[in-house]
This record gives sequence, structure tokens and C-alpha cells, in this order.
Amino acid sequence: MKRNLIRLAGVTVLLIALFIALWWANPTALERSNLFDVLNRHGALGVITLGAALLIVTGGIDLSVGSVVGFAAVLFGVLMESRVHPYAAVVLVLLAGAAIGLVNGLLVTTLRLQAFLVTLCGMFVYRGLARSLTPKQTGVMQVKEMHPDYVTALDALKQWLVGKGPDGDLAFPMQFVVMLLLAAVLGVLLHRTSYGRYWYAIGYNDKAARYAGVKVERMTVSAFVICSTLAAFGGMLLLLNYGSANPSDAGNSYELYAITAAVLGGCSLRGGEGLAVGFVLGALVQPLILNLMNFLEVKSSAEPFVMGTILLVGTVADELIRRRSRATKS
Repeated sequence: MKRNLIRLAGVTVLLIALFIALWWANPTALERSNLFDVLNRHGALGVITLGAALLIVTGGIDLSVGSVVGFAAVLFGVLMESRVHPYAAVVLVLLAGAAIGLVNGLLVTTLRLQAFLVTLCGMFVYRGLARSLTPKQTGVMQVKEMHPDYVTALDALKQWLVGKGPDGDLAFPMQFVVMLLLAAVLGVLLHRTSYGRYWYAIGYNDKAARYAGVKVERMTVSAFVICSTLAAFGGMLLLLNYGSANPSDAGNSYELYAITAAVLGGCSLRGGEGLAVGFVLGALVQPLILNLMNFLEVKSSAEPFVMGTILLVGTVADELIRRRSRATKS
């Protein structure tokens, strides 16, 4: 618990520093319109981070998150273009995400394959599936033009899940609200139920958990299913928010952002640690950095370097905290 609190304090200080830097770069950055945009980006990334963080808590990792996001976004558009009602398409995409997580989880638990290897392969497989669905960009406008009777349903989804009206303007950061609701559910599961205790136990020491009667394989598979389902949900949010998705690059690098956010939010890459509130705070770092880079007119090509550096710093800090904790106990 002490390590978790230290990590929470660390990410909180970082967020305060970023807000100060934003104000210094341009005082208008703290106006409502810009803050709404940052919070909406925060919500979109936070949804994906929650699933990735849960998997890291169990000692696993998913490198296919970005490809699942892209696949889900493209699948959502293609289904609607193929005359599947938007509400039915939402259910089908979520089921596809759950199926992906189930396959990943079974490969890891049944065949005893490394999660790193399974999801690394999945990164290419799901990106390939997205490209096989359609060679061109799919989007909300195409669906509306092809099926005018879907306009009302699509506008409703955009309003309730993203916060954008028919004109495309952001009225309220609903993605942030959706993320908070999902984080509350995950927080209850992690911190108030036996499922959460089992996930933490598996991440801390899976052998000890198995001897204690925890059904390690079943709980591990459930974490993979939740992770991929949330990634699929994030893919649908991406299509609704931006209006289109390209099968070749939709969701690119989202796995890096999600893992970085989870680590900054208090997850240990060794597993067994992390708090739901930390996942939410960690997911705010990337949107703030992107916003700051825009105000400072830093080239977007520098984004991978910045995020990779932050992940490295977070990993080093995690290891130093762990070593200090061990030294204190001894």
C-alpha cells in the first residue's frame, strides 16, 4: 500500500507540473473548450488503460491493444455499411473484442505461452484482419450517406458516448464520464470483491495463489477478456469521435500509451500492484503532454520519443521504489 501511495503522489505531482506548464505556455489552455478536449482525450485513452492495467496487475501484458482498437473501429464501420444497425453493431464489436481476449487468454493459460509473444503476434494478426475487412477508410459520414435511416441512432451514440452533436462540436466530454463510470466498476471489482484479491494474488505470486485455491487460469483469462473488450469499446469511441478510421493506422501506438499510463498510475510491470484511481490519473498524462506539445508547436513526430522516455522513467522509478521497499523490510 505504501508503494501505491508513493506512486500516486508521484503522478499527481507530474500532473500538477503539466497543468502549470500549460498555463505558462498559454493561459487560454485552461479555458473550458481546451479542457473539454483534453478530458475527452483522457476518457478515450482511459477506457483502454483500464483494461491494460488490469492485465498488468495479474502479471500479464497485451501488446495487441492498439491493433484491437483499430480492428474494432474498422469492424464497427464495416458492419454498419453492411446494413447492421448501429446498436446491434455495438454489441457485435464488443463480442468480437471479448472473443479476441478469450483466444489470447487460452493461448497463455492452456498452451503456457508467454503473454508477450501471444499478444505481439496478435498485434500483426488483428491489424491484418482490419485491412482484410476493407482496403479503404470507413467512417460515420459514409454510413449516413449509405443508410440515412441510421442517422438518428449514430447521432445518439455520438452524443451519449462522445459528447458531440450532429454538427461535430464537442458539447461535453462524455468519454471522460464513460471512463469514470468504468473505472468505478473496475475499482469495486479490484478493491471490494474476491475477484480483485485473486487478480492481485496472481500478479504477486501465481504459484502461491494456485496453492491457496485460486483458479489462476480462469481469472487470467477473464483479465484478457476484459482488456480486449475495453479495447474494442475504445475502437468504437475512436470512430464516433473522429468520424473515420483507416485500417492501416487506426489505433497505432495505443498499446504504448495504455501501458505507459498504467505504469505511471502505479502498476508494477511485475504484477500485483496498482489502484484504479491511479489508472485514471496515469491516463491523463498523455493528453496533457500532447496538448502542451501543440501549444509549444513541437512536431507531432516527437510524440513517440516523449512517451517512450516517460515509460522508461516510470519503469526505472518503479524498480527503485521496489528495491527501497525491500531494503526497508530487511
